[in-house]
Amino acid sequence: MTIRKVPSTTHDPDEHVLHQYNDTDGHFSLVRNFRLADLVTIMNGVCGSFSVFSSARYLVTHDLDYLWTALSFPLAGLMFDFLDGKVARWRKSSSLLGQELDSLADLISFGVAPALLAFAVGLRTYLDTVVLTGFICCGLVRLARFNATVALVPKNNAGKAKYFEGLPIPSSLVLVAVLSYWTKKGWIEDGEGIPWGTVTLWGEAGGRGEVHWVCVVFGAWAAAMVSKTLRVPKL
Repeated sequence: MTIRKVPSTTHDPDEHVLHQYNDTDGHFSLVRNFRLADLVTIMNGVCGSFSVFSSARYLVTHDLDYLWTALSFPLAGLMFDFLDGKVARWRKSSSLLGQELDSLADLISFGVAPALLAFAVGLRTYLDTVVLTGFICCGLVRLARFNATVALVPKNNAGKAKYFEGLPIPSSLVLVAVLSYWTKKGWIEDGEGIPWGTVTLWGEAGGRGEVHWVCVVFGAWAAAMVSKTLRVPKL
């Protein structure tokens, strides 16, 4: 998640936003008005999307090559996430649209993709999917809050925010790294099974009340992302 400065204007901010990408010549005016940094941000979203489809292919084929591909794409997305801010500063060109694109791309690469990876390796019970859905939604809320409050976060002399409120969503790559380790060891659904196993909260084993213990980690991570009091220093 990259903070982009939005150029100040003496005009009405809403009017400025409305007209910033206004070009009436042709159907593809929006694309023509993309900044270079916006295109880099979209590549982050491309990486997240490829991870999602690779996970889906693994679920269909059980080919581990697809799973490893799915595990690697979020890391590539992080590279583009770091790069877009640098490009924006280099080109001295940024926008509110770029800020929104950045958050939406982050949601795909660091929210949806890791959740589907967790499902692919074996977190597939009904309660598992409830927790993973909550993980995605907390990432969504965290990004929306970031966009709404970034101007209020104290800045250093270089104009960068001093800290993040809550865990930044790219931190989910730590969970992806754990899933990668399990895959390497064969501790996944088609191998020895997920570490720590499951617990049945109600009903019979294998029913809707069964959940993997590791989902506690995903739930805690989700809560940390939306925390108001947790402040992570920005490097």
